Order: sequence, then structure tokens, then C-alpha cells
Amino acid sequence: MPMKQTDPATDYEEIDRWDGGVGWIAHPGESMRRASHALASESGVWLVDPVDAAGLDDLIAEFGDVAGVVVLLSRHYRDADEIAARHDVPVYVPAWFDSIPDLDAPLRRFDTRLPDTDYRLLTVVDTFGWEEAALYDDESGTLVVPESVGNSSYFTTESERLGVHPMIRLTPPSALRGLGPERVLVGHGAGVQEGAARALADALDGARRRAPRLYVETLQSFLSG
Repeated sequence: MPMKQTDPATDYEEIDRWDGGVGWIAHPGESMRRASHALASESGVWLVDPVDAAGLDDLIAEFGDVAGVVVLLSRHYRDADEIAARHDVPVYVPAWFDSIPDLDAPLRRFDTRLPDTDYRLLTVVDTFGWEEAALYDDESGTLVVPESVGNSSYFTTESERLGVHPMIRLTPPSALRGLGPERVLVGHGAGVQEGAARALADALDGARRRAPRLYVETLQSFLSG
């Protein structure tokens, strides 16, 4: 199973469907399980860290017209530019991002809140080489985290439904503490739709304690092929 597939996706796996949107994994067979999401709002549909796939526009159309494409991690531009150009909308990034590639689509910076939506912007990590934000809708309880937590195989131990990224296990992000989400949508793997607040708190509280186990399990999986 490859870590990441670079060929165009001919299909996708649907994940995380709820009243306010849907998610998809364009290459279900890759280890990274890069996940993308469509967030519905009165202003239209916002696509978060999207990876393109054949038939994707039909899935998005269920929720309305595309209002914009959002990049929440400085390494997650993925197919944002191509999809934004196809729908003739801008690419939106947090105002404090420094790492921005050249884009064909218009670029818009935003802070505090995703324009014309109930999603407020949280700063999760802001260090050299790692700029990450999250979106949180207090009313619907929807939290979107692109990288700091996830549930592809290298994020989680056997006992975790969500796990902190292995690179920051020893310093889990404080910005995610104290939230009470009804669902957590992540950038790698399917999200958590039930008991999400508990799963998130467990991931953060147990990140350091379970780090050695995760590193051993990941190494064993790598060595076994």
C-alpha cells in the first residue's frame, strides 16, 4: 500500500456525511488516506483541503454551489488551485500563512471567521515549516482539523479513535483543548461522528503517554512491509 498516490483519482470513498456536509478520500488505497471535506453554508459550499477525483462535482452539487476552496495547512494545497479554477472561485487561506505557492486562482486571506459562515478560525500550530489552522462551528459542533489529529494508521494506536500526529505527540496542541465538538473531521482518515468530544480529549490527554507505543507499532508495520 503506497503512502501517497499521485495519479488522478478515478473514484473516491465517501466519508463523514452529516446534514452540514460530506467528506471524501480520493485514493482509499493509500496509507496517508488524505481526506477532504465540503462544508455547506448559506453562502454556498466550502471545500477544505480538497483532493480531486472523477465524479467529485456531482457529490458537491448535492450541497449547493461552491463558494470557495479553503486550505487549512500550509502543506495541504493538494488540488485546491485546480478545483478553485474549475469552479471560478478563490482559494482562501488563514491571514497569517507565510507558505503560499503560486496559484492560478485568486487568493483571499481571512482571519477570525470563514467569510459568511458560522465557522471560526483557530490557530493550531504556527512554527517554521508547520502552519495549521482549524475551523470550528460552535452551533453545529463541527470541528475540522487538517493535521494535528487524524486516524489513518500512523496517527493512532489500537486503543485510539483519534490520535495526535506523531511529530507533535510530545507537545499536543493546546488550541484544541476545551472544545466540545459533536463531530471531528480530519485531514487523514475518516472523522469521528459519535462521542467526538471524548475521542478528542482522549487523543490529547494520552498523546505523550501512548507515543512510544505508536512509534513501535508504526515501525513494526513499516518493517513488515
